[in-house]
Amino acid sequence: MLMRVISGSCKGTRLKGLSGDQTRPTSDKVKESVFNIAGPYFDGGSVLDLYAGSGGMAIEALSRGLTDAVLIDKHYAAIQVIRENLSRTNMNSFVEVFKNDANKALQVLIKNNRSFDMIILDPPYARQELEKQLDVIADAQLLKAGGVIICEHDKRVSLKDGIGGLYVSKRATYGDTVITMYKWGAEDE
Repeated sequence: MLMRVISGSCKGTRLKGLSGDQTRPTSDKVKESVFNIAGPYFDGGSVLDLYAGSGGMAIEALSRGLTDAVLIDKHYAAIQVIRENLSRTNMNSFVEVFKNDANKALQVLIKNNRSFDMIILDPPYARQELEKQLDVIADAQLLKAGGVIICEHDKRVSLKDGIGGLYVSKRATYGDTVITMYKWGAEDE
C-alpha cells in the first residue's frame, strides 16, 4: 500500500510500509478524514501512537503542527521502519521511539507522569483491548484537557459511548474500519 504524508510541512513525502501481515496501515482516505475531524492543523502539542506500525499517523500529526511524539510498537521490524520514515521526514529530533508492549508502555508513561494532546490507538484488529486501554488512559489522565483519542477498530467492535470520563465525540465508518474519537467530559459541555 502506498503511504504518504497527506498535508502539512511534509506533504507528499512517501513513507515506507511494513512487509507481511504484522500491521494494517491506515489508508490515505481514512487518515485524511481522521485529521479533518480531529483538527486539520495544530499549533503545538504532543501525540502518543501506542501501536505505531510504520509511524504514519503520528508523522501526519507532526506534519500538521504537533511538536513532539512518542511512538510505541512491540515489533522490531516496525521500529526500524518508523526510524526510516522519521529520517525521510526529518522528524527524528521531535520523536521518542520505544519497542514495547502497549500495556507495559502505558504503565511506563504513567510512572513518568506523561500526558498527550492526541492519543492514537490502532491495534491489530484480532488483538484489540481498546476499552481496557481507554480505562487506563482515563484513570491516569494521560490525555490532556482539550485533547482527543483516536481509536481505529473493526466495525464488529462496538466501543462504549463513555469510558472513565471520556465520551465519544465522533464515530465514522469507512468500509470495515471504524474511527471512534473520545474527548474529556460530558457530551453537552
